[in-house]
Amino acid sequence: MRSFVRSFQRRSRPGIAEVKNRPGLGVALALAAAVLWGTTGTAQHLAPARISPYWIGALRLVIATLFFGAWLALAERRTAASRAARASPASRVDPGPVLLRTLLAGACMAAYNLAFFAGVRVAGVAIGTTVAIGSAPLLAGALQAVFTRRMPGGLWWLGTALAIGGGALVALVDAHALRVDGLGIVLCMVAGLAYASYTLLAKSVAEHATPLRTNFRVFASAALLALPAAWALAPGGVGALATAGPAGWGVVVYLGVVATGVAYLLFSHALRGISAATGVALAQAEPLTAFTLAVLVLGEPLGVGGVVGIAAMMAGLALVVQGERRG
Repeated sequence: MRSFVRSFQRRSRPGIAEVKNRPGLGVALALAAAVLWGTTGTAQHLAPARISPYWIGALRLVIATLFFGAWLALAERRTAASRAARASPASRVDPGPVLLRTLLAGACMAAYNLAFFAGVRVAGVAIGTTVAIGSAPLLAGALQAVFTRRMPGGLWWLGTALAIGGGALVALVDAHALRVDGLGIVLCMVAGLAYASYTLLAKSVAEHATPLRTNFRVFASAALLALPAAWALAPGGVGALATAGPAGWGVVVYLGVVATGVAYLLFSHALRGISAATGVALAQAEPLTAFTLAVLVLGEPLGVGGVVGIAAMMAGLALVVQGERRG
């Protein structure tokens, strides 16, 4: 275990000076990824209700894997790029630890999808989303401090707390008949831990492999784990998918290609220029986008408390960005 931690610390140090010196680009890419993630809820709302959320989560991993695999195959046809990749220092890194972290990242991604959907179903959307997305940055900061000995600064903690508080205010201020379910809370905490762990592992792998190859391996392993789990949790979901029609499959394809494939490709590039903890904290832009779309597209009401919460989230994200630049 100690050797694994020491290896993780060595390989988690920034190794690409050009990217390291451009944290602003990493911040922009992470925010763009979070905005795409924020469209997930609205897209799922437009999907047929009979499609199980477990199957939506599993299939978007499968489609994202196909997306990364197709793009990777096209990229590897470029002979010059392939020769450069074989000659690059990244290809000479000991593949053992990198491959292990890639597989672990895939397991974390599968766990996040399954635990999040299950937790939200049990605890409710408002509380479940708040717990899962709110706990992830704090857990990421703690994991980063333990494994890389890089403690986030004061601005990061302040901005993260402000963004989480704003998100909780928006999610809960207009919620009625809230019920706190212990199992749902635990599942959502597991989802937050899985997402934080995935980001820390992806940050380490991103410095030794191309984002395309990394994401293909991560999502392929995640899909292999998520599909049997979806079958066990919702065995009747296959029949619902068969009759979903173009609209239903259009939503699933959008979630797999855009909200997952493109978004995580942007996020992988972002992790080359920012810390893992900051990447997770900037993901607070995801609920901010979701709330905005819920008001503009779905016509959901947003009271004074919601406006205050959104303002707090934006201020918190600004502090996180400032803290990353200072760091």
